[in-house]
Amino acid sequence: MKGVILAAGRGTRLLPLTATCPKPMLPIAGRPLLEHVIRLLVAHGIDDLYINLHHLPESIRTYCGDGTRWGARIQYSHEPVLLGTAGAVRRLSSRLGNAPFLVYYADNLTNFDLHALYRAHVRAGAAATLGLLWMDEPSTRGIVGLDEDGRIDRLIEKPRPGQVFADYLVNAGTYILEPEVITHIPASGYSDFAHHVFPALLGRGVPLYGYSLRGQLLSTDTPERYAQAQACVASGAFETPGRLSA
Repeated sequence: MKGVILAAGRGTRLLPLTATCPKPMLPIAGRPLLEHVIRLLVAHGIDDLYINLHHLPESIRTYCGDGTRWGARIQYSHEPVLLGTAGAVRRLSSRLGNAPFLVYYADNLTNFDLHALYRAHVRAGAAATLGLLWMDEPSTRGIVGLDEDGRIDRLIEKPRPGQVFADYLVNAGTYILEPEVITHIPASGYSDFAHHVFPALLGRGVPLYGYSLRGQLLSTDTPERYAQAQACVASGAFETPGRLSA
C-alpha cells in the first residue's frame, strides 16, 4: 500500500527549534519523529512512501534517503510554495495509482492500528475514512460527528466553545483515501483537507466515514505539546506500535 507523509510545514509555532530543523526531524527518544512515523507505516505494510518537502528539505532527504534501511521505498515531492495537505496529495496524483492510499500528518507520534483503519474503510465502502479518537482541548483541533452507521455528518475545524458537541471525536490526521477523492481537490493553489476538501465532500454527499482508532496520539505542534510527547515516551506511558498492531 502507498502512503503520503505530510512533512512540509514550517513549524512556526515551534520556533526557535524549527529555525534550523524541520518539525518532523525534531528528536523523540533519540530518533527524529519522522523515523518513528516511517517505522510505524512499514510495520503495517505501507512501505511505498511519498514525503512532501518545503522547509529545510535537504535535511530530510539526507537523513531518510531512499528508505531502504527501514524496508521502505521513499520518494519526495518538493513544494517551492506550500500547497496545503490536500494540494500536496493532488501534486502526487500521477504516482498514487488506482488503489486506496494512506495520508499521515508527520507532526503526530502515534501507535495506531492502521490495519484496523484500512479494514473499516473497505467494510464501509467509503471514499475517505478519517481516523478519529477522543481528546480534550477540542478548540485547538478538528472535531467530527458520526451518525449511527459511522458516517461523518459534522466537521468543524478548531471550533469555538459554543460549537463543541458532546459526542465529538478528534481528527487524528490519519486517513485512508480512494483515488476519486483527488478529483475533488482544486487543480491549482493551496488546498487543505480539513478546511476545504472534506467539508466540500460532505456537502456533495460523498461517503465520508470515521473510525475510532486504537492507540495513542502525541501531538508535537507546539513547544508544550512537544515537551509533553517527549515526557510521555520517556516515562514509558507511550506503548510501542508492535504491541498494538500485532
